[in-house]
Amino acid sequence: MYMNYVIMDTVRVPPTELGKDVNEVLLKQARQVYEGVMDEDTGVVIAVMKVDNIGEGKIVPGDGAAYFDADISLLAYKPKIQELVEGEITDVTEFGAFLRTGPLEGLIHVSQIMDDYINYDAKLPGFVGKESKRKLVSKDTVLARVVTVSLKGTISSSKVGLTMRQFGLGKPEWAKYDEKEKMERAARAERAAGKDARLRDKKGEDKEKKGVGK
Repeated sequence: MYMNYVIMDTVRVPPTELGKDVNEVLLKQARQVYEGVMDEDTGVVIAVMKVDNIGEGKIVPGDGAAYFDADISLLAYKPKIQELVEGEITDVTEFGAFLRTGPLEGLIHVSQIMDDYINYDAKLPGFVGKESKRKLVSKDTVLARVVTVSLKGTISSSKVGLTMRQFGLGKPEWAKYDEKEKMERAARAERAAGKDARLRDKKGEDKEKKGVGK
């Protein structure tokens, strides 16, 4: 999920930047400091959008830089549990597939790829469903659901867990197979219910016949 935040902070302007347009310099310095930073509360800072409400510059003795208090508008990305995300498969390994979601990569464990027995094909490389014959390879665009989130101090140390086993998830064309399977299950359930009803009726008839015989 992408969200906007406004924080108040002090931005340092080095001596080489003094005398230039304050707004442009502060925006440049804030981008260098904040963009790409990971925080457990706000997520990953994608971009510094603007700098507002700039205060008067202050100089610290012994430091040739100037310091300005300002409001900094940030655009950040933080995945939420149960959120639906769409992205591209970036890599496929024996233990699962990696999906690009915003600036992060989430793992779809092999057990969460599809509701089918699957085999890993090293030649693709990718996964193939035993019954459905559905395939998952790199560059595929899929829809997945976030099930676990663990944001650490850096992007590389953060982890996002995803699933595609629920109805309607995965590759767009999988929805047709899911709908077909859903209809077939309903038909099987209806046939089973009809068979049970016939068996109950037959048992009732048999009891009536026995009663007449007596």
